[in-house]
Amino acid sequence: MNIEKYFDPDEQPLDNIPEDGGFTAIFRTVACIGDSLSSGEFETLTPDGKKHYNDFFEYSWGQFMARTCGFKCYNFSKGGMTAKQYMETFAESKDFFNPEYASQAYIIALGVNDLNHKWPLGTIDDVNDDDPGKNPDTFAGWYGRIVAKYKEIAPDAKFFFMTMPRSGNESSDVNKAAHAKLLHDFADHYTNSYVIDFFRYAPVYDNAFKEKFYLLGHLNPCGYRLTGKMVAAYIDWIIRHNIGDFKRIGYNGTALSDSELKKLQNN
Repeated sequence: MNIEKYFDPDEQPLDNIPEDGGFTAIFRTVACIGDSLSSGEFETLTPDGKKHYNDFFEYSWGQFMARTCGFKCYNFSKGGMTAKQYMETFAESKDFFNPEYASQAYIIALGVNDLNHKWPLGTIDDVNDDDPGKNPDTFAGWYGRIVAKYKEIAPDAKFFFMTMPRSGNESSDVNKAAHAKLLHDFADHYTNSYVIDFFRYAPVYDNAFKEKFYLLGHLNPCGYRLTGKMVAAYIDWIIRHNIGDFKRIGYNGTALSDSELKKLQNN
């Protein structure tokens, strides 16, 4: 067996889609923070022309990953969610900041609805590390509050910031490109943080893609399954190409975690 195949420097993130989720299975608990696409939302149209939206979490890409990789997945998500709403009311009302749900990995897939609301995207300079509560009311400011809160709850967790795939619509993709750049800035700013860059590496979600994987304006079951396969494959690639970062993942949340050992050294 040639293990070097796992570390090919020329391999791109979605060149290989391991059917068992690959090394993503090293995680035992994963929290998915997001909107409708993180919730397995299906969109239906009634005979009178009204649209209805329903979150079916068992069809979310996170739960597809959980069944493939064998980890426990928390759906910290809801259709229509924004970073602003998540921090202002939603997470607290759902008890999503309960340390009982501390996870080894957090996948944050927010931005679609924030861009639709057209409030400022902001920059990484909006992040106040000393007091995240002072972050300005921009997408970057609210996003930074989310990351800071979960880093407080799970200081050794790995964070994966998920960009939005291209649609082929030039004006829409310009905004998604700016969002993607911001998330790369977040990954550079925070420790234990990486980007799942669907904008660069995922298929273009054009009409041909939507004909197969969409149900009206949201994904269909096959679309959510495909997304789960791509997210797992991307994280597998990140792990294999940064394998030293993940050697101690099994200690996360225990008395032997990096943060707990650091506390002992400082006492």
